[in-house]
Amino acid sequence: MPANDLNLLQAQAELKIAAADSDTLEELRVSLLGKNGAITAELKTLGAMDPDARKARGAELNVLKTVITQALAERRAVLDAAALESRLAAERIDVTAPVRPEIAGAIHPISRTTEEIAAIFSAMGFAIKDGPDIENDWNNFSALNIAAHHPARAMMDTFYLQGGEVLRTHTSPVQIRTMLEWARSQTAQATAQPIRIIVPGRTFRADHDATHSPMFHQTEGLVIGRGITLGHLKGCLIDFLRAFFDNPALPVRFRASYFPFTEPSMEVDIGWNRKTGEIGAGSDWLEILGSGMVHPNVLANCGIDPREFQGFAFGVGIERITMLKHGIADLRLFYESDVRWLRHYGFASLSPAMLHEGF
Repeated sequence: MPANDLNLLQAQAELKIAAADSDTLEELRVSLLGKNGAITAELKTLGAMDPDARKARGAELNVLKTVITQALAERRAVLDAAALESRLAAERIDVTAPVRPEIAGAIHPISRTTEEIAAIFSAMGFAIKDGPDIENDWNNFSALNIAAHHPARAMMDTFYLQGGEVLRTHTSPVQIRTMLEWARSQTAQATAQPIRIIVPGRTFRADHDATHSPMFHQTEGLVIGRGITLGHLKGCLIDFLRAFFDNPALPVRFRASYFPFTEPSMEVDIGWNRKTGEIGAGSDWLEILGSGMVHPNVLANCGIDPREFQGFAFGVGIERITMLKHGIADLRLFYESDVRWLRHYGFASLSPAMLHEGF
């Protein structure tokens, strides 16, 4: 085929490519560049030519093949873009349409309990603090008076990461961070502006059964200032528990215990009926949370003089009090993502926790 014929072939091919649709474009590619295509047939004739003619002819055919290949790719891109645009238009969703009742979501009980705790303690003047899930050994153990050889570490076995870091076993490291920041602030110490925080968040321990989970939620509280006594701790927790369980006469008992980071330490029990599970009724007691006065060693580890400042701390499992308040028997149900369960125990998405609701 003479050079003029190659020019004609190129012009005709470009016209056909420009007019091709998705179905005919592939057919056109095969007719030009396929095993038996027009350009492929011309390439097969190069073997019978003398070297000089083969070189010149081969260069022309390579240029033609490149031009045709690029034209096919550009047309394919245009067709794909048009197809995508058509699909997006056809599959467009009207986000203003009302949601179907059968797929409506709900606030998870854990989220709801966290909101309730935050509302109660905010009314008492507590700030809400947060911190990282991955912590160093000092913040998670050592600063809390839990030495490397201390048996309390076995009770809080967790997930260990490279570099000596761990997934936090409690939200207490946020208390350490807060006290360290407070101790570095000359203004805070000079004015004796007290620390009053709660720390809700995820925690991790190597447990898994009907009442334990490798990942669970906890809220801890901390108050540091001058003249803080055990009476302040008892009053704070009694008010919280009676508000949360919506029972102004809820029996609350403080029982001596041991925690390495508080001294003295106390377990907090509430009255309940062992047979019926009713909170506030019967003559039985149920342990609900741990508390105590912040250990002098913990204050000193954070740069706070324990001779001048005192404080109290407490911690409660969010899943635990949620299960008690709403009659949920198995902890594992919280994490199974069962929509039927959420419809039963969940809360309306537009009903935020408010103190005037009576809890």
